Amino acid sequence: MEIQELKALIKETMREVLQEERLRLCQILIPYISDDEQRELEAEFGVPSDDAEDEVIDLTDWVRYGNKISQKSDKMSKIFGSK
Repeated sequence: MEIQELKALIKETMREVLQEERLRLCQILIPYISDDEQRELEAEFGVPSDDAEDEVIDLTDWVRYGNKISQKSDKMSKIFGSK
């Protein structure tokens, strides 16, 4: 096996290991709640799908391109103070 092939194999293996460990860490950090707790939270705060559509602002383009995009709405420019 050549050195370049060995390096590529080691890199790929390390990526896989790091990805698995990152997923494990995420699972550890996500708090567990019981079904009763979940129902209480939904009763108090509602379910995200219950939110009105006009309350949601899609900031995907703003995050990708910053102020280089044309402002989609006055709402966004008021929130971020840019025009």
